[in-house]
Amino acid sequence: MPRVIRDTLISARELALTMGPFLLLTVALLIGAYYLLKPTPPKRVVLATGPEQGAYAAFGKRYQEELKRFGIEVVLQPSAGSRENLRLLQSPKHEVQIAFVQGGSGESQRDAGKEQTEEKLEVMSLGSMFYEPLWLFYRAEAGKKVNREGVIREFSELRGLRVNVGVRGSGIPGVMNRVLRANLMERDDIVRTSLDLTPGVMALLGGEIDAMALVSAPESPLVQMLLQTPGIRMFEFAQAEAYARRYRFLNAVELPRGVVDLARNVPPQTVVMVAATCSLVARDDLHPALVQLFVQAAARIHGGGGWMSRAGQFPSAQNSEFPLARDAERYYRTGPPAMQRYLPFWLANLVDRMWVALISIIAILIPLSRILPPLYQFRIRSRIFRWYRNLRQIEDQIAGGKAPPAQLHEQLDKLDAKAERIVVPLSYTDEVYALRSAIRMVRKRLMAAKPAE
Repeated sequence: MPRVIRDTLISARELALTMGPFLLLTVALLIGAYYLLKPTPPKRVVLATGPEQGAYAAFGKRYQEELKRFGIEVVLQPSAGSRENLRLLQSPKHEVQIAFVQGGSGESQRDAGKEQTEEKLEVMSLGSMFYEPLWLFYRAEAGKKVNREGVIREFSELRGLRVNVGVRGSGIPGVMNRVLRANLMERDDIVRTSLDLTPGVMALLGGEIDAMALVSAPESPLVQMLLQTPGIRMFEFAQAEAYARRYRFLNAVELPRGVVDLARNVPPQTVVMVAATCSLVARDDLHPALVQLFVQAAARIHGGGGWMSRAGQFPSAQNSEFPLARDAERYYRTGPPAMQRYLPFWLANLVDRMWVALISIIAILIPLSRILPPLYQFRIRSRIFRWYRNLRQIEDQIAGGKAPPAQLHEQLDKLDAKAERIVVPLSYTDEVYALRSAIRMVRKRLMAAKPAE
């Protein structure tokens, strides 16, 4: 063995054998914590949106692009709207994990008398994302049936008109029913149709219906088109604040003058409206890392403000009828995890999810680590001490006179040769010299006893 290897301060072999079980235990604990905590999010998530050409579908595509940057595939699930989204989310039979849900949908579901015996999964809110005004568009010709100006100012003036209130499963019928009841109107006071968004718009433009109700964000292409279509007018909720006081899921909002088209001054004056808030709602078993990604994406998508909200107003922890997810609440309180500013998302998420387990593992391993230095020392010294047994046996034979001196001299020579070849770190060489000194001492005793034989 080269001298440079022999003359070392530590023994790499013994150090590895001493620390090996300790490291294996550490790795086993880390692997166990990893599988228990599951810090890595799944690569696929299903998001329920709504009908095509609606705001939910438009926003769903933006979330799809945002999470694609992190390697997450967002599968968009079209639906009739908010109430169907909530049903899909709570049903164990469907794979929808997150959805857009309009404020008041939970109450509408309860009012509809759904069977309570049906198993429902627990859901949680990721926060309010944007306003969804109740748009009531009507044909100017229909308005002239009410008065000469052709402007419908009171909700009760809709009596007898053909009004599309949206398909079952969307959030529109529930809001419209509440507004009707608030104005002491029955369902039969209007001629109801239940067309989807695109067929409903075509029916309105074609004169097949007189008015159409939508609950949608201003970003909806159909809403923006109707706002600029000649001959189509928008109902103004002059009593918006009263509606907001009566129904907690409604808010009084304003559509500023000219916000749709400044050059054409659309709308020509500020319009008061009522609006629900749309929330992102998820199953309560949605992976925490996905909660973080969706809330952060929401800040980029909805945080810039819009026609009815100011920059930074959304997303918000307010106005949600479902319990707020813990990771979403932490985001609204402190912002994104600090480590994401310096580390890639996957690594920052891993540390963020595992740090509690790491602290627990360290708390377990620190007491165990105290046995490593004595164990290492024992393993090094055992290389030397095991030869003392052979030396003691030779010494006993000398005392008993049971072996010829020549044979004992031969045994001592072999033992001395083996002691010379013992490899220990420099810090333990005194132990080797002590062994060789003991061998010389026994040899002298043997030589002194020889004449007596």
